[in-house]
Amino acid sequence: MNLTLEEIQNFKGKYPKQIWSLFFSEMWERFCFYGMRGMLTFFIINVIFENSTLKPAEKDELANLQYAAIQAFVYAFTFVGGLFADKILGFRKSLFWGGILMIIGSLILAVNPHEYFFLGISFTVVGTGFFKPNISTMVGKLYKSGDTRTDAGFSLFYAGINLGALLGGYLCIAIGKGEMLSHLIPEHKRWNVAFGLAAIVMVISLVNFIFTQRQLGPIGLQPQRLNADGTFSALAKWNEYSVYILSLVFIPLIMIMVSVPEYTDYFMWTVGPLTLIYLFYEMTKVSSSERNKLWAALVFIIFSIVFWGIYEQSGGSLSIFAANNLNKDLLGLDPNGVNNSGGAFFIIFLAPIVGLLWIWLSKRKLEPNTLIKFGLGFIFLGLGYYVLFATKFFATLQGITSLNIFTIALLVITFGELCLSPIGLSIMTKLSTEKLQGMMMGMWFLASAYGQYVAGQIGAGMAKVKTGANNYDALITYTDGYKQLGLYALIAGVVLILISPLVKKLMQEVR
Repeated sequence: MNLTLEEIQNFKGKYPKQIWSLFFSEMWERFCFYGMRGMLTFFIINVIFENSTLKPAEKDELANLQYAAIQAFVYAFTFVGGLFADKILGFRKSLFWGGILMIIGSLILAVNPHEYFFLGISFTVVGTGFFKPNISTMVGKLYKSGDTRTDAGFSLFYAGINLGALLGGYLCIAIGKGEMLSHLIPEHKRWNVAFGLAAIVMVISLVNFIFTQRQLGPIGLQPQRLNADGTFSALAKWNEYSVYILSLVFIPLIMIMVSVPEYTDYFMWTVGPLTLIYLFYEMTKVSSSERNKLWAALVFIIFSIVFWGIYEQSGGSLSIFAANNLNKDLLGLDPNGVNNSGGAFFIIFLAPIVGLLWIWLSKRKLEPNTLIKFGLGFIFLGLGYYVLFATKFFATLQGITSLNIFTIALLVITFGELCLSPIGLSIMTKLSTEKLQGMMMGMWFLASAYGQYVAGQIGAGMAKVKTGANNYDALITYTDGYKQLGLYALIAGVVLILISPLVKKLMQEVR
């Protein structure tokens, strides 16, 4: 089906038909990613450190740091994946190569997660870096510049992300812990099956994308070289093969970096400044108007680091909190499974509604601009963390509190995520220049890497309960920490709303 870009973008109705195919590819990839993510901290503490001489608090602290290192590299590598897609591979080949690496990593973990944990994780880190930013960029390409339906499209796409997160986030850790299918899977094979499930769904994602390509027209094709006479020709094959070889070379380096969290510290203190320097270099090549838009994008990126640093306690400290301090008063569900998938559950139902709400408000010229949406995201995030703090008032003397109240906190936080994350994906495509689409999407995810890194440092700090502390003391330490995070989120939201007039000028016609 040889569609032109104009034919794709001149769609009728609320959504382009191609978004549904991309929705399902992303859904299964997110099953793999969130299934892995949900298992990391618990698996490190209870399997990797099973025979360690570390004290429980030390295990929790180190697990938070290793989780943060893994997640930071996942998102940091999206910048590399976006850059290579822009310059050499194109979005389609980048996505397919990333998916293959994720399958290999999941299969390695399925064979022996105890011995090959960091090897398998390193394959998935690099693979996610090539897959994640580029499918989001292709969604943006389905819309013309200035199309008011773009935010609604990204909200729908975000629902696909979270359907995968819901299924993978609950099923993988529930199988690994023995909460599900324990009568069918031998105890010593539970984690193998959990990791193997991630590999299976990733194969489904790639097969779906093979058929999706027929409907994408020119979107995501490999870039071409501009010749001196003004014509275009294909890039030399060695460019493409060099990317594949270089990405494999990264794998042993990432193995070392994520297994020793101190190395991640050095990396994070280096890559951020270098990335900014490269962005400033690219900004010298664009017009003044385009440069102002990139400055506006940078404001969103900086605030997103704060947001994700607070939000992403879910995979670290909240995973430990769920395992040690929550009961099963919500339908007998596993607290870790709810922690991993509860937010995704709410987003599935709320994302389409919120997307349609933006369209309804836009038609009546009442839709808040992107900056106000971002500010609201922080405010809801802060309120959600205050609800997490409130779980202390429902705790027993054994330090066990209500999963129901915890889930209400996830609901409030979800409203914040819906105001920020899908809109963030959309605004990066709106503010980026044509030649920097992949790079800016990668920078958006690089900001998430720093958010993950900050989240791990915060979680490790909360894990440092005093010597001799019991489970109730640990609960108080965590909930007091969540209260502080809630306050920081509220302050950030107010600051963002206050500076919104200045940033709106930089954004120009973009809303």
